[in-house]
Amino acid sequence: MGPKLAFLAASGPSAQEARSELVARYGDCAPEAADVIVALGGDGFMLGVLHQTQELDVPVYGMNRGTVGFLLNEYSTERLEERLSDAELEVINPLRMRATSPDGTLHEALAINEVSMLRAGPQAAKLAISVDGKQRMSLLICDGAILATPAGSTAYNYSAHGPILPIGSDVLALTAIAPFRPRRWRGALLPKPAKVRFDVLEADKRPVMADADSRSAGLVTSVEVESADDIAHKVLFDPGHGLEERLIREQFV
Repeated sequence: MGPKLAFLAASGPSAQEARSELVARYGDCAPEAADVIVALGGDGFMLGVLHQTQELDVPVYGMNRGTVGFLLNEYSTERLEERLSDAELEVINPLRMRATSPDGTLHEALAINEVSMLRAGPQAAKLAISVDGKQRMSLLICDGAILATPAGSTAYNYSAHGPILPIGSDVLALTAIAPFRPRRWRGALLPKPAKVRFDVLEADKRPVMADADSRSAGLVTSVEVESADDIAHKVLFDPGHGLEERLIREQFV
């Protein structure tokens, strides 16, 4: 008897059709009762599934029914149980964001890819950056800043010219978005245990919003970010196509 599988699909027709075909072939159960959760969609949907199922301690195997599919395997209805048996496990720790709004409200969220600070008005943002309680940059004028995990380093971080991080590197990438001062600042590599704080300067004149994996906390005056080592997302990849290989491959295209 094969593993108990739970199939979760994005709302698009290709993902829904794939789910119907796979359920007819392999059966289906609730995520709480599954040995493996199979996610059908794109990277955004995969991130959503990981967030939604983080309390279940069940590995997630994604198959691409979206576009890029960096966190997903190739889609096929054939040999699924064999693929799952041979799959390689990657464990990803998310970032924990604590954002303070202008009225003092605290917003907490987790980010598997990145926490981002983004200007919310016509003028550039002004940020001060501290690491482990020590101010490292008193003024960064920019369109925003990103703190990315290795798993998220090929996403928004890479688009902003940040570095790609090997999955086992235990570092975080701090990357500025269109920095004006200091000019062409190349960002920083920080140890995974680092606690990073962003303070918004001139918040009334230069409003800034914060996102955790594209989930907005709205306007903020400060944001604190650290690795959530108490949470482990288990992601399955076909042999030879895990995150380590994908991170290396991405740098030669």
